[in-house]
Formats: sequence, structure tokens, C-alpha cells
Amino acid sequence: MQELVNKLMAEGLTEQQAYKAIEIIKNFAKEKFPIFGGAIDKLFDKYGPKDDADDFMP
Repeated sequence: MQELVNKLMAEGLTEQQAYKAIEIIKNFAKEKFPIFGGAIDKLFDKYGPKDDADDFMP
């Protein structure tokens, strides 16, 4: 996940914006593929930020 955040930041997003963009993508994927919602959550939770104070991915 950090690699994706770094790529988004290299394109001009702040770290907070990068995590928000990833959250939007996560929610989009869950809407389009609801049967995989649990798997998508586990994937993003596993690779999401570890600091709960800065957690932008519920």
C-alpha cells in the first residue's frame, strides 16, 4: 500500500489526499463487486496505515 501512496504523492498529492483517493477506489470496487466486499476490506486493511490517528480507510 505504501508503494501506491508514494506513487500518488509523486504525482502531486499529499499523503492525506493519497489515502483518501485509495479509500474512494476501495469503496468503488466494493460497490461494483459487492460479493468481494469482505475480501476487499481485508486486503485494504492489511496494507492500510497502521496509525489509528491517521487512518483514512475505515
